[in-house]
Amino acid sequence: MGKLFGTDGIRGIVGENLTAELAYRVGQAVTLVLLEEKGETPLVTIGMDTRVSSDMLEGAMIAGITSVGGSVMPLGTIPTPAVAYLTAKVGADAGVVISASHNPFEHNGIKVFNGQGYKLSDALEARVEEKILSQEPMPIRTGAGIGKRIHGMKNLKYEYIKHLANTIREDLGGLRVLVDCANGAAAATAPDLFSGFAIEVDFIHRKPNGVNINDRCGSTHLKSLAAMVTAGEYDLGIAFDGDADRCLMIDERGQVIDGDKTMAVCGFDMKRRGVLTGHTIVGTVMSNLGLHEFCNRNNIRLVCTPVGDRNVLEKMLEFGYRIGGEQSGHTIFTDYATTGDGQLTALQFLQVLRRSGQKASELAAICPSYPQTLVNVKLANQPGLKEAVMACRELAESVRREEELLGGEGRVLVRPSGTEPLIRVMVEAKTDAQASECAARLADLVKSIKI
Repeated sequence: MGKLFGTDGIRGIVGENLTAELAYRVGQAVTLVLLEEKGETPLVTIGMDTRVSSDMLEGAMIAGITSVGGSVMPLGTIPTPAVAYLTAKVGADAGVVISASHNPFEHNGIKVFNGQGYKLSDALEARVEEKILSQEPMPIRTGAGIGKRIHGMKNLKYEYIKHLANTIREDLGGLRVLVDCANGAAAATAPDLFSGFAIEVDFIHRKPNGVNINDRCGSTHLKSLAAMVTAGEYDLGIAFDGDADRCLMIDERGQVIDGDKTMAVCGFDMKRRGVLTGHTIVGTVMSNLGLHEFCNRNNIRLVCTPVGDRNVLEKMLEFGYRIGGEQSGHTIFTDYATTGDGQLTALQFLQVLRRSGQKASELAAICPSYPQTLVNVKLANQPGLKEAVMACRELAESVRREEELLGGEGRVLVRPSGTEPLIRVMVEAKTDAQASECAARLADLVKSIKI
């Protein structure tokens, strides 16, 4: 990756390392690369989440795009996967999302899809980045050469909702569901989507105010949802993140159904129906040992990629695999989407749940979960610091010693975050105590490293 683009676009704290000026220049650079590729006026869709800064960054992006001759179709507040879908649907040349996903409200981000709804290739990202970082002035248009803003497009979200609804073949009637919209983009689509089925559905955290996105709610804060699911005797709780590209769930007992379990449940159903291409599920190096065990037991091949749903998707497209994702809740169904889609994932799980006649806890039990501890060690937001920490010989030696102590009955993964100034320390072991103690030792070491 380059200096600006991480595993999921450009991320930063608004007003510090993500500014309106940068968004303006990103809009210009994306448009100029599209002009080089297409040779004529490009059309760019743009959507955003509910952060207070999203309007500002959207405005700057629109100004940047139109200043160099691109046309813009603003979609308003809408989930990330909706932008991917609608970009391809309307025949646009690219789609831009203003969102920092699951991060706190003071953060924001910019990610770009190509005309087919897929994230930009490394090569195209590099070209965009080169223009952003260049000292050369952008070729500003004047007069009739200035790009146009196309108005009245916010109702296109209903095309996306219709698309998701059409992926369901089962009658979902009889299910009782609680949906957490995370005060994010899902609040713009989930009520219309889920209320269109014959299920009893209630919604929480669906009143965004610009600063409450992901605030003690959504897929990164599941305790309140779990308590409400059990107290209200719901069949399932569904939680999205700020831009609704990921989904985690809560069973009727209040237990978490993570991305690994979701893939196991849906993948096993696909295998049973004879539609699991290559008998393969695509996960990542973060996938729990329990998913490995489930796949081995059920004659399913688990292919693991580096972290990031982009890496998962690339592997799926390379071999035609139909389901893949991350433990964190990015689940990709290539039959219906070009990226992770939280609402699509929830619907697919509900369909399997209804088809099975089982409880959610019984379905999820097919995939065990080994005790896992994840510690995020925060670093200074300094270029090259994460890379320097990861290159430290003492850290590598400590990881090797800890793996030896686990005796082959666990694993250690230390990696830099692709979107935040963090080093993530993940440990799986036979017991919670083993995992926690090992992770704590490694986290303390990371904190002590002086660069």
